[in-house]
Amino acid sequence: MTLGELIETLGGRLVQGSAQAQIDGVSSSLFASPSELVFAENAESAAKVLNSFAGAVVLPAGCVAAYPAERCVVEAGHPRLWFALAARLLKPPPASSGVHPTAVIGAHVEMDAGVSVGPSAVIGDYTSLGEGTHIEAGAVIGKRVRLGKHCRIYPRVVIYPETQIGDGVVVQAGAVLGADGFGYVRDPASGAYTQFPQQGTLVIEDDVEIGANSTIDRGALGETRIRRGTKIDNLVHVGHNCDVGEDVILVALTGISGSSTVGKGAILAGQVGVGDHAHVGPGVILGGQSGVFNGKTVTNEGLRPGTVFYGTPARPLKQVLREQAWLAKKAGERGRGTKGPRD
Repeated sequence: MTLGELIETLGGRLVQGSAQAQIDGVSSSLFASPSELVFAENAESAAKVLNSFAGAVVLPAGCVAAYPAERCVVEAGHPRLWFALAARLLKPPPASSGVHPTAVIGAHVEMDAGVSVGPSAVIGDYTSLGEGTHIEAGAVIGKRVRLGKHCRIYPRVVIYPETQIGDGVVVQAGAVLGADGFGYVRDPASGAYTQFPQQGTLVIEDDVEIGANSTIDRGALGETRIRRGTKIDNLVHVGHNCDVGEDVILVALTGISGSSTVGKGAILAGQVGVGDHAHVGPGVILGGQSGVFNGKTVTNEGLRPGTVFYGTPARPLKQVLREQAWLAKKAGERGRGTKGPRD
C-alpha cells in the first residue's frame, strides 16, 4: 500500500514526504527498512525512530521541533493505534490452500469460498465454515459447529459440537471451546457426585481472540457467551453459563467460575480469580491476583474512572495501600515494644 492509502483509510496528516511512498510492513526502529513504518509516542522515542532507516514514521503532532528532510512523517492523535491498524492492513491474509488430502470431512459440511482445512484436521457432520476461514493442522471441529467468515483456527484446537463462532475470530493452538462445565450434584447419603447436565451452548461473537491453551465451557442448560471484541490471553478458563461483555481483556491464568458475568470494557489482569455467580461491572480493572468472592459484585460506580481494584476481596487499590501501611505501622510498633529473651 502507499502511505496515502493508509492515511485515507486511517486518518492522520502527512506533514512531510510523498503520499506515493510504498509501505509494505511495520517494524521497530532498530530493524526497520526503507519500506517499513515505525511509530513514536513521545519526544524520546521520536528521536530514535527519526534516526532509523524506516521509510515512514507516525507520531503525535508537536512531538519534535523539526523532522529530517528524507523522512516521511504522519501525525496522528493515537500513533500506537494508528500503527497497529496499519499493521493489520499491511499483513496479507493467508492464502487459501483448500482441503488437505489427510483432513477428515464429515457429511453435509458447508464450506464457503476460500476455506482452508489443514493436514489431519477433522470437521464434523453438518458443520458450516464461512468464507476465508482457515482450519490448521490437527484441529477438531465438532458436529453442527458454525464458524463465521475469516476465522483463524490454529493447530490442535478442539471445538465441541454445536458451538457458534462469529466472524474474524482467532483461536490459538491448543484452546478448547465448548467442553462440559464443572458442575456436579452430591448425594448427601453416599457422598457420590453426579454430573449436572451440561447440554447448553457456547457462543463466541465477532472479532474475539482466544489465546493458546485457554478453555471456555459450554452452558449447562443455557449458554456461555463471549461478546464482540473480547481478547483472551493464554491459559485462561471461563466456566459454564458465564457472560463476558464486549471489549473485555482477560489476562493469562485468570479463572472465571460458572454463572458469572463480566461487564463491557472490564480488564482482568493475570491470575485474577472470580467465584461463581459473581459480577464484575463494566469498565472495572482488577489488578493481578485479585479475587472476587462467590456471589459478590465489584463495580466502579461512584469511583474515579480508571480506578484499579486489588487484593482479595477486590477493593480499590488506594484502600489496599492504606490498609497495608496501617498493618506495617502496627507491626513495627509491636516489634519495638517486645523485649527479647536477653533484655
